Amino acid sequence: MIYDISFTALAFFFVFVGLVLGLSFYFGRKKSSSSSYYAAGGQIHWAVNGIAFAGDYLSAASFLGICGMIAIAGFDGFLYAIGFLAGWIVALFLIAEPFKRLGKYTFTDALNAKFNSRAITLTASISTLIISIFYLIPQMVGAGDLVMPLLGLPHWAGVILVGAIVIAIVASAGMASTTYVQFLKGGLLIVLSTVLTVYILKNGLSTPPNFNGNTYHKFLELSPKVENDKIVSAQDWSVIAQQQVGNKTFVKLEQNGVERWFEWARGEDNLLKETLTITQRADGTVLYNGEPKDNRKFYQVGHLSKIIVNGQELSQTGPLGPFEFLSTIKDSEIVRFLQVKLTDGDEQVSVYYPESTPGSKFMLPGLKYKIGSDANLWSKMDFVSLMLALFLGTAALPHILIRYYTVKTPRDARKSTILAIAAIGGFYILTLFIGLGAGVNGVMDVESSNMAAPLLARAFGAALFSIISAVAFATVLGTVAGLIVASSGAIAHDFIDVYLKKNLDDDKKVKVGKIAAVVVGVFAILLGMAFQGINVSFLVGWAFAIAASANLPAILFLLFWKKTSSSGIAASIVVGIISSLAIILTSPTMWDKYGLGAENALHQLENPALISFPLAVITVYLFSTLYPKKANI
Repeated sequence: MIYDISFTALAFFFVFVGLVLGLSFYFGRKKSSSSSYYAAGGQIHWAVNGIAFAGDYLSAASFLGICGMIAIAGFDGFLYAIGFLAGWIVALFLIAEPFKRLGKYTFTDALNAKFNSRAITLTASISTLIISIFYLIPQMVGAGDLVMPLLGLPHWAGVILVGAIVIAIVASAGMASTTYVQFLKGGLLIVLSTVLTVYILKNGLSTPPNFNGNTYHKFLELSPKVENDKIVSAQDWSVIAQQQVGNKTFVKLEQNGVERWFEWARGEDNLLKETLTITQRADGTVLYNGEPKDNRKFYQVGHLSKIIVNGQELSQTGPLGPFEFLSTIKDSEIVRFLQVKLTDGDEQVSVYYPESTPGSKFMLPGLKYKIGSDANLWSKMDFVSLMLALFLGTAALPHILIRYYTVKTPRDARKSTILAIAAIGGFYILTLFIGLGAGVNGVMDVESSNMAAPLLARAFGAALFSIISAVAFATVLGTVAGLIVASSGAIAHDFIDVYLKKNLDDDKKVKVGKIAAVVVGVFAILLGMAFQGINVSFLVGWAFAIAASANLPAILFLLFWKKTSSSGIAASIVVGIISSLAIILTSPTMWDKYGLGAENALHQLENPALISFPLAVITVYLFSTLYPKKANI
């Protein structure tokens, strides 16, 4: 997409980044023991920790990913919010208080509290590292997406910038600064999302979308001449080529030296409809709608084609209440832009074509996850697997679990969890309105659904866009900081100090943790560049699936089955990691990344939890039964 640098946004960006770094250096000046570095000394107030929980959890996946997923897939996107929130019920009723009693610094501490097993130490630290890295990928992808409109930098530069700032945060003061960064951005994110929702409802709905007198781009429609099921002419455009993809026909036309792709809408209107195209030439040149990007012939899209209120078609509604807003979208028609990839000689072409979708279909499950009449076995399994991962994964995320060690008592752990559920639940309700608002108001960046919320804010004015983008950036910073703290703890405390028995003193343990933070941060930067363009909520679903499979069976059996053995815990972690990773790495999305074609993947399951979680549960039971010894192994 084509972005202009906003100097207002730049100002807010530097203010927020300065504030975040100031907090880090303030805490960094204080003497940093291993307890304060990894768990903030266990002295965080439960209310601060509750909002910090929300700040940690409301990551790029929540603000950028869910809003973007709702904007392109309707209610299917909101299913992520439902799953993310439902997972906190498991954390509240099963994990919070007993887990606080077990641990000291890390997830591994708690899991190994009763055994002192080197096998548990090794497997749990590896699990923490793998889950944290998978959770880091979408945060870095979201950071790169945010920086493009904010600073006018390419995606890779944004990823490097976030990585550098977060490494500075974690290396300076660890969990103490991370907690207050998360508290600050969690509170601001909820407040500003409320403000954006009020703007959406006050603006109402219009067709075409209209903000402050800025009219929506009107797409071309050409009347073609057809012979023998081929387009032979189209007004004053020359016909170059015609391709069939599934039940869609795309036609390449040329005018004044500019080549464009149109969709042939066969049937009643029989028109050629303008699409958005990105052409990658063999020499590396990229064209946007047949022209260089600087010619600005690429547009933001997504809108209502019809607004129906009480059976009447309107061009504008005026202000709407929350329920009126939802019901009006349900009765209307939404134009979404869907992607198809074409090969034209040596050129790779991404075509984004308009698809009119009834609002009633948009507001029900089925656009992304096929679970209705058009479903097959794979699609049903994938949907159940995703919901299982989201529901079970929250209570097993290492960077969430270590927050329980930052408060003083198990009772405080429970109270902070209740506050987190209230804050997170309120925020997810707001994402429904923000995502729908982005989907119907002509602000979608077809290259990245992750930009739906910030671009919607930009439509309402530079100031709101600037503040929300800066806070979204702080959201990424806070979550990435928490993940890197968890990763550095797994490396320095669990693996080097405990497993390798280096017996580091307090100062060395902190120093090794900071070095580990730098290494993990650099690795996260590289992965963030590699996964550019994929929706961040989708990517986070993988992290939840691995957490649910590798960690949760071990945690639940440890807490609630007295016969659980160290062998059972270690084996279940290994099986959970291997099975979930094997399914992810052979999934259609990864097969497409390998350049092998998604349709040629070994299976059609994107989310592994339906298979990997039961395997891990069976493993912990069988190994605990067969190898009941609880001493060191």
